[in-house]
Amino acid sequence: QVQLVESGGGLVQAGGSLRLSCAASGRTFSNYAMGWFRQAPGKEREFVAVIKQSGRDAYYLDSMKGRFTISRDNAKNTVSLQMNSLKPEDTAVYYCAASSSDVISDYYFSFKYDYWGQGTQVTVSS
Repeated sequence: QVQLVESGGGLVQAGGSLRLSCAASGRTFSNYAMGWFRQAPGKEREFVAVIKQSGRDAYYLDSMKGRFTISRDNAKNTVSLQMNSLKPEDTAVYYCAASSSDVISDYYFSFKYDYWGQGTQVTVSS
């Protein structure tokens, strides 16, 4: 089992920044690729970003490239998502998730993740 706890959400004005963090406990953190997803009201859960086990490779949804940066610290068992230039359409509940897969194409699909956090609300006002 891996337990994931997100933090750092909140209310921010458009153009502002937030940094989300996810703390992991349980099984070996460095064995898992760590992803961020988000879900807006009435919409399906959407892939945001993922970082592979070593931390050297990261992938983003195109609309997040250049605005969001994912990072991880395997010594501290944490993964972070730095979000800049936030837009009202970024408003959603953000979830971190852990995947044991090594297949890059798996990371875009929520069902390929083994463990999930409870989510943290991000609200961007216009």
